[in-house]
Amino acid sequence: MVIGQIEDWRLGETLYFTFVTGLTIGYGDLAPKHTVARLLALMIGLSGIILTGLVAAVSVQALNAVDRDRVERDDASGGS
Repeated sequence: MVIGQIEDWRLGETLYFTFVTGLTIGYGDLAPKHTVARLLALMIGLSGIILTGLVAAVSVQALNAVDRDRVERDDASGGS
């Protein structure tokens, strides 16, 4: 919201920019021109990278846990 106020964007443009930046897509059709807004956009982008990494790590851990459970179940039932 702060970036939208600084850049004088409408609410839709601000939300669009935030999602595109946070998901690290970055189409470039909206770009902040003020230094403070650029720094905030940088923080949004870095946060998006971190959150994407966390989601990927949690997903991999969940898949590994399911696979371990399946192997343990197969071993307990006679390995078939």
